Amino acid sequence: MPKVKERKKAAPIPVLPLLTGKALLNKTKELPDLSRRDLARECGYFSATKKGEIRINLAEFYEALLQARGISLDSESGQKRGREATYRVSVQKNGQILIGSAYTKEMGLEPGDVFEVKLGYKHIHLIHQGLEDEE
Repeated sequence: MPKVKERKKAAPIPVLPLLTGKALLNKTKELPDLSRRDLARECGYFSATKKGEIRINLAEFYEALLQARGISLDSESGQKRGREATYRVSVQKNGQILIGSAYTKEMGLEPGDVFEVKLGYKHIHLIHQGLEDEE
């Protein structure tokens, strides 16, 4: 009868509480000499893979650490999309100036709105032509 290879059983992974808030800050102050991976593990920020290996969750650890210090990186819970208006535009290679939707939304403009263009020495004025001007 052929020998069957026995699988090594992985050592049980210790269950550590997931520290947050003041407890997390206190633990990081208690263990200043640990590497960041070891510190994250000691604070409970790890998980086990299917193979029984330990995976350190550094991103989750840092996020909890920032939150414990009162710093929030998520403005409006991540619902904001796109870039913010810088109020600067540049002339494109084809000579056009593109004004993005952030500006048109802020002004409440709709497709088909008409503007008068007035050119100055180093400036351009766009004057919105309302319905009363068109009639």
